[in-house]
Amino acid sequence: MKNKKSTQSLFGLKGFGRYGLKTEKGELSFFSVQPTNISVLSNENIDTKIRRLMTLLSMIPELEIICLDSCECFDGNKINIRNRIDCEENPAVIKLLEQDMEFLDDIQLEMSTARQFMFCVRTKDKKESQIFQQINRASKIISEHGFDVRRMNKEDIKRMLAIYFDVSMNGDKIEDAEGEKYIEPIQDKEKPYAV
Repeated sequence: MKNKKSTQSLFGLKGFGRYGLKTEKGELSFFSVQPTNISVLSNENIDTKIRRLMTLLSMIPELEIICLDSCECFDGNKINIRNRIDCEENPAVIKLLEQDMEFLDDIQLEMSTARQFMFCVRTKDKKESQIFQQINRASKIISEHGFDVRRMNKEDIKRMLAIYFDVSMNGDKIEDAEGEKYIEPIQDKEKPYAV
């Protein structure tokens, strides 16, 4: 029998650590960045922002930049509705399906400009105290360079991964282990209420 790998192991994920997401190549700590609307800034201010980002990246070489849609994609739903419209014979149902399609288009248009920006610090082969110091140093330097950031907690990271892997908008509510809510705690006879 072949040894089947889990999705988690195929992506090189080990689980959640104290400071972020543990992977086979180190621990990833994420910072959510409040975006700046550059359409209202002068050219000089935009140049300043770019220079600050360049300086920041040279000061923290392990810093990675991530940009994601901050909402789900409705393409699968829209394909399904199109297929239903093509197969449907009832004009009333076709009209309802077209209204659904229009509704999804409107939602997607509203959310298409919603982006989520993050910085990621990758640490490898370091003790917890060293990781903590590196994360705090990175956070301080990022803030000093004019970026409004906050370190993402476990729920924030779960939501980001759920959107990235196109699972759910409510990723922060996804269990750490699939099916964990269906497992009943095992009671020890010597310790009747131990879990």
